[in-house]
Amino acid sequence: MDTIIFDMDDTLYDQSATFRTTCKKMLNASLEDSELDNLYLLSRKYSDELFDDQVAGKITLEEMHIRRIKDACADTGIEISAEQALEFQNTYVQEQGKIELFDEAVQLLDYLTAGKKQLAVLTNGAEDHQTMKIKQLKLSRWIPEDYLFISGAIGHAKPSVEAFHFIEDKLDLTKSKTVYVGDSFANDVVGAKQAGWQAVWMNHRNRQMPEAAAKPDKIVYSAKELLDFFLES
Repeated sequence: MDTIIFDMDDTLYDQSATFRTTCKKMLNASLEDSELDNLYLLSRKYSDELFDDQVAGKITLEEMHIRRIKDACADTGIEISAEQALEFQNTYVQEQGKIELFDEAVQLLDYLTAGKKQLAVLTNGAEDHQTMKIKQLKLSRWIPEDYLFISGAIGHAKPSVEAFHFIEDKLDLTKSKTVYVGDSFANDVVGAKQAGWQAVWMNHRNRQMPEAAAKPDKIVYSAKELLDFFLES
Protein backbone atom coordinates (compact mmCIF):
# COMPACT_ATOMS: atom_id res chain seq x y z
CA MET A 1 0.00 0.00 0.00
CA ASP A 2 1.33 3.41 -0.99
CA THR A 3 -1.50 5.72 0.06
CA ILE A 4 -3.47 5.58 3.31
CA ILE A 5 -6.46 7.87 3.72
CA PHE A 6 -8.28 8.25 7.02
CA ASP A 7 -11.71 9.23 8.13
CA MET A 8 -11.40 11.50 11.16
CA ASP A 9 -14.41 11.39 13.52
CA ASP A 10 -14.39 8.31 15.74
CA THR A 11 -11.57 6.82 13.69
CA LEU A 12 -8.54 8.85 14.78
CA TYR A 13 -10.03 9.93 18.11
CA ASP A 14 -12.76 8.82 20.52
CA GLN A 15 -15.80 10.85 19.57
CA SER A 16 -17.92 9.24 22.27
CA ALA A 17 -15.81 10.81 25.04
CA THR A 18 -17.02 14.32 24.19
CA PHE A 19 -20.55 12.98 23.71
CA ARG A 20 -20.53 11.36 27.16
CA THR A 21 -19.28 14.55 28.82
CA THR A 22 -21.97 16.59 27.06
CA CYS A 23 -24.70 14.15 28.11
CA LYS A 24 -23.64 14.35 31.74
CA LYS A 25 -23.73 18.15 31.60
CA MET A 26 -26.91 18.64 29.60
CA LEU A 27 -29.33 15.75 30.14
CA ASN A 28 -31.37 15.55 33.31
CA ALA A 29 -31.01 11.80 33.48
CA SER A 30 -28.76 9.39 35.32
CA LEU A 31 -27.42 7.14 32.60
CA GLU A 32 -25.26 4.07 33.02
CA ASP A 33 -22.24 3.64 30.74
CA SER A 34 -24.10 1.07 28.64
CA GLU A 35 -26.99 3.53 28.21
CA LEU A 36 -24.60 6.29 27.18
CA ASP A 37 -23.01 3.94 24.65
CA ASN A 38 -26.42 3.10 23.21
CA LEU A 39 -27.43 6.76 23.06
CA TYR A 40 -24.17 7.61 21.30
CA LEU A 41 -24.70 4.92 18.66
CA LEU A 42 -28.27 6.08 18.09
CA SER A 43 -27.10 9.68 17.67
CA ARG A 44 -24.51 8.58 15.10
CA LYS A 45 -27.15 6.61 13.21
CA TYR A 46 -29.46 9.61 13.03
CA SER A 47 -26.53 11.91 12.27
CA ASP A 48 -25.54 9.84 9.22
CA GLU A 49 -29.13 9.65 7.97
CA LEU A 50 -29.85 13.36 8.50
CA PHE A 51 -26.50 14.42 7.02
CA ASP A 52 -27.61 13.14 3.61
CA ASP A 53 -30.82 15.19 3.85
CA GLN A 54 -28.89 18.26 4.96
CA VAL A 55 -26.43 17.96 2.05
CA ALA A 56 -29.37 17.55 -0.34
CA GLY A 57 -30.93 20.75 1.02
CA LYS A 58 -33.97 18.98 2.48
CA ILE A 59 -33.26 20.23 6.01
CA THR A 60 -31.10 22.99 7.47
CA LEU A 61 -27.92 22.41 9.46
CA GLU A 62 -29.74 23.57 12.60
CA GLU A 63 -32.56 21.09 11.99
CA MET A 64 -30.01 18.30 11.64
CA HIS A 65 -28.36 19.30 14.94
CA ILE A 66 -31.73 19.35 16.71
CA ARG A 67 -33.12 16.13 15.33
CA ARG A 68 -30.10 13.86 15.70
CA ILE A 69 -29.94 14.20 19.50
CA LYS A 70 -33.69 14.75 19.99
CA ASP A 71 -34.58 11.58 18.04
CA ALA A 72 -31.83 9.55 19.74
CA CYS A 73 -33.08 10.65 23.14
CA ALA A 74 -36.67 9.87 22.21
CA ASP A 75 -35.65 6.31 21.30
CA THR A 76 -34.35 5.86 24.84
CA GLY A 77 -37.35 7.46 26.56
CA ILE A 78 -35.76 10.88 27.18
CA GLU A 79 -37.74 13.88 26.00
CA ILE A 80 -35.91 17.11 25.20
CA SER A 81 -37.08 20.27 23.45
CA ALA A 82 -35.61 21.80 20.31
CA GLU A 83 -34.07 24.52 22.46
CA GLN A 84 -32.44 21.93 24.72
CA ALA A 85 -31.16 20.08 21.66
CA LEU A 86 -29.46 23.24 20.41
CA GLU A 87 -27.94 23.83 23.85
CA PHE A 88 -26.67 20.25 23.70
CA GLN A 89 -25.10 20.93 20.29
CA ASN A 90 -23.39 24.10 21.49
CA THR A 91 -21.92 22.31 24.51
CA TYR A 92 -20.87 19.39 22.32
CA VAL A 93 -18.97 21.75 20.01
CA GLN A 94 -17.20 23.29 23.02
CA GLU A 95 -16.18 19.84 24.22
CA GLN A 96 -14.85 18.98 20.76
CA GLY A 97 -12.33 21.75 21.26
CA LYS A 98 -10.62 19.35 23.70
CA ILE A 99 -10.34 16.24 21.52
CA GLU A 100 -7.08 14.28 21.30
CA LEU A 101 -5.86 11.57 18.95
CA PHE A 102 -5.80 7.98 20.17
CA ASP A 103 -2.27 7.28 21.44
CA GLU A 104 -2.02 4.48 18.88
CA ALA A 105 -3.12 6.87 16.11
CA VAL A 106 -0.15 9.10 16.94
CA GLN A 107 2.16 6.07 16.76
CA LEU A 108 0.58 4.98 13.48
CA LEU A 109 0.90 8.38 11.83
CA ASP A 110 4.54 8.59 12.98
CA TYR A 111 5.22 5.13 11.57
CA LEU A 112 3.56 5.78 8.21
CA THR A 113 5.26 9.15 7.85
CA ALA A 114 8.65 7.56 8.53
CA GLY A 115 7.82 4.98 5.85
CA LYS A 116 7.23 7.76 3.30
CA LYS A 117 3.60 6.78 2.77
CA GLN A 118 1.24 9.26 1.15
CA LEU A 119 -1.30 10.23 3.82
CA ALA A 120 -4.59 12.11 3.62
CA VAL A 121 -7.88 12.64 5.43
CA LEU A 122 -11.37 12.57 3.93
CA THR A 123 -14.07 13.60 6.40
CA ASN A 124 -17.73 14.51 6.05
CA GLY A 125 -19.01 17.72 7.59
CA ALA A 126 -19.13 21.49 7.44
CA GLU A 127 -15.81 23.10 6.50
CA ASP A 128 -15.44 25.40 9.51
CA HIS A 129 -16.40 22.77 12.07
CA GLN A 130 -14.18 20.03 10.65
CA THR A 131 -11.29 22.46 10.22
CA MET A 132 -11.54 23.28 13.93
CA LYS A 133 -11.19 19.60 14.79
CA ILE A 134 -8.33 19.10 12.32
CA LYS A 135 -6.45 21.93 14.02
CA GLN A 136 -7.22 20.63 17.51
CA LEU A 137 -5.84 17.20 16.53
CA LYS A 138 -2.79 18.85 14.88
CA LEU A 139 -3.13 16.59 11.82
CA SER A 140 -1.00 18.90 9.68
CA ARG A 141 1.95 17.59 11.71
CA TRP A 142 1.78 14.48 9.49
CA ILE A 143 -0.48 15.41 6.59
CA PRO A 144 -0.10 18.40 4.24
CA GLU A 145 -2.99 20.83 4.57
CA ASP A 146 -3.80 20.33 0.89
CA TYR A 147 -4.44 16.64 1.68
CA LEU A 148 -6.97 17.31 4.44
CA PHE A 149 -10.25 17.00 2.55
CA ILE A 150 -13.63 18.05 4.00
CA SER A 151 -16.87 17.26 2.20
CA GLY A 152 -18.27 20.73 2.84
CA ALA A 153 -15.25 22.23 1.07
CA ILE A 154 -14.92 19.85 -1.89
CA GLY A 155 -18.64 19.68 -2.67
CA HIS A 156 -18.95 15.90 -2.43
CA ALA A 157 -19.72 13.74 0.61
CA LYS A 158 -19.06 10.09 1.41
CA PRO A 159 -20.22 7.57 0.35
CA SER A 160 -20.69 9.16 -3.09
CA VAL A 161 -18.09 7.91 -5.51
CA GLU A 162 -17.48 11.52 -6.56
CA ALA A 163 -15.87 12.24 -3.18
CA PHE A 164 -13.37 9.43 -3.68
CA HIS A 165 -12.75 10.34 -7.33
CA PHE A 166 -12.00 13.91 -6.22
CA ILE A 167 -9.25 12.58 -3.96
CA GLU A 168 -7.89 10.34 -6.71
CA ASP A 169 -7.49 13.32 -9.02
CA LYS A 170 -5.83 15.46 -6.37
CA LEU A 171 -3.38 12.80 -5.14
CA ASP A 172 -2.76 10.96 -8.42
CA LEU A 173 -3.02 7.73 -6.48
CA THR A 174 -3.13 4.09 -7.59
CA LYS A 175 -6.46 2.53 -6.62
CA SER A 176 -5.06 -0.94 -5.91
CA LYS A 177 -2.42 0.54 -3.59
CA THR A 178 -4.79 2.84 -1.71
CA VAL A 179 -6.33 2.02 1.68
CA TYR A 180 -9.17 3.92 3.31
CA VAL A 181 -9.67 3.62 7.08
CA GLY A 182 -12.97 4.57 8.69
CA ASP A 183 -15.52 3.67 11.35
CA SER A 184 -18.70 4.02 9.28
CA PHE A 185 -19.57 0.92 7.25
CA ALA A 186 -22.00 2.78 4.98
CA ASN A 187 -19.88 5.87 4.38
CA ASP A 188 -16.35 4.53 4.61
CA VAL A 189 -16.32 0.85 3.65
CA VAL A 190 -19.02 1.02 0.98
CA GLY A 191 -17.70 4.31 -0.37
CA ALA A 192 -14.10 3.13 -0.62
CA LYS A 193 -14.95 -0.25 -2.13
CA GLN A 194 -17.20 1.22 -4.82
CA ALA A 195 -14.28 3.49 -5.75
CA GLY A 196 -12.02 0.45 -6.13
CA TRP A 197 -9.91 1.11 -3.03
CA GLN A 198 -9.06 -1.23 -0.18
CA ALA A 199 -11.03 -0.60 3.01
CA VAL A 200 -10.18 -1.12 6.68
CA TRP A 201 -13.21 -0.96 8.95
CA MET A 202 -12.35 0.59 12.32
CA ASN A 203 -15.17 -1.22 14.12
CA HIS A 204 -14.26 -0.27 17.69
CA ARG A 205 -17.97 0.13 18.50
CA ASN A 206 -18.55 -3.56 17.71
CA ARG A 207 -21.32 -2.86 15.24
CA GLN A 208 -22.95 -5.70 13.32
CA MET A 209 -21.86 -5.85 9.70
CA PRO A 210 -24.81 -4.85 7.49
CA GLU A 211 -25.97 -6.98 4.60
CA ALA A 212 -24.14 -5.38 1.70
CA ALA A 213 -22.27 -6.32 -1.43
CA ALA A 214 -19.23 -4.42 -0.17
CA LYS A 215 -16.96 -6.14 2.33
CA PRO A 216 -14.01 -4.61 4.16
CA ASP A 217 -10.56 -5.99 3.39
CA LYS A 218 -9.81 -5.90 7.12
CA ILE A 219 -11.80 -5.34 10.30
CA VAL A 220 -10.08 -4.03 13.42
CA TYR A 221 -11.74 -3.54 16.79
CA SER A 222 -9.46 -1.01 18.46
CA ALA A 223 -6.86 1.63 17.73
CA LYS A 224 -4.25 -0.89 18.93
CA GLU A 225 -5.42 -3.45 16.37
CA LEU A 226 -5.32 -0.77 13.68
CA LEU A 227 -1.72 0.06 14.57
CA ASP A 228 -0.74 -3.61 14.65
CA PHE A 229 -2.32 -4.21 11.24
CA PHE A 230 -0.12 -1.61 9.58
CA LEU A 231 2.98 -2.64 11.52
CA GLU A 232 2.51 -6.19 10.25
CA SER A 233 1.55 -5.28 6.66
